[in-house]
Amino acid sequence: MFKKLSLKGSSNTNNQIKSSLQRNIKNSILAQYPKLKDIEEDVFPKKVPIVQVKCQNHINLVLINNEVLFFNEREGPYYPTLRFLHKYPNILPHVQVDKGAIKFVLQGANIMCRGLTSPGAKMEVDLPVDAIVAVMAEGKDHASAIGVMKMSTNDM
Repeated sequence: MFKKLSLKGSSNTNNQIKSSLQRNIKNSILAQYPKLKDIEEDVFPKKVPIVQVKCQNHINLVLINNEVLFFNEREGPYYPTLRFLHKYPNILPHVQVDKGAIKFVLQGANIMCRGLTSPGAKMEVDLPVDAIVAVMAEGKDHASAIGVMKMSTNDM
């Protein structure tokens, strides 16, 4: 069903990066996700190098212990992977879609306001525009997707 990630065909470079760039990546991720400061040693262990893989379409993967934890496009924000979000579910604010939207979200559809404001759906208060959120499904424990808010919760 899912293809294993093969870094040979889809990546241009796979390099261990300089320590100064490792610090910059680590600091920008910690600044973007302040809840990671409590588990910083688990996520970024000492003496373990950070590897950056540059893929097609300007996608950068951040690997620690040969596991993809974050990715970004060009110089944009870092997004956690779903696997990482399942390990540490409280690093992102949650929005919950109702049962009718689950099938479409898993197929990659955009979530409309109605899917977040209907009965069974939930939103945390005061989420700004361009906030990265974990998309939860009604009745499920783990996140189904990671998304970016295109409207603030006050506008909805």
